[in-house]
Amino acid sequence: MAIPSGGGSEVLKRHYLHNLDHSAAQILINGESNHIYTVLSIIFCEQDGDTDCEIYLRNQIDGSGDYIFLLEQQPIPANGTFVWSDKFVIQETDHLEAYCENSGNHVDVYISYIEQDWS
Repeated sequence: MAIPSGGGSEVLKRHYLHNLDHSAAQILINGESNHIYTVLSIIFCEQDGDTDCEIYLRNQIDGSGDYIFLLEQQPIPANGTFVWSDKFVIQETDHLEAYCENSGNHVDVYISYIEQDWS
């Protein structure tokens, strides 16, 4: 991605997933060319009262199938919440994905981010 030199937009956005899948990763941010995303926070909330819940957060680099794990085997207590408040940037065609392990878990996810569009 070239360094932006012209006009563009910067918008504060949010996305959520109700009942994060435990069998496959789900996309939180599906990157587009000429876009930069600054993640502000991600909130995970366990809904079942299950004590075995572990969450994962990973970035698929350039849609290549190569993953960088940002969070791995993070336990969430029964009916508890985990807040990721470290800011980080993804760009272009990266895909930010989350999933949980252990069947029967129902985890809600809420993400806040800034999207810069230079297209």
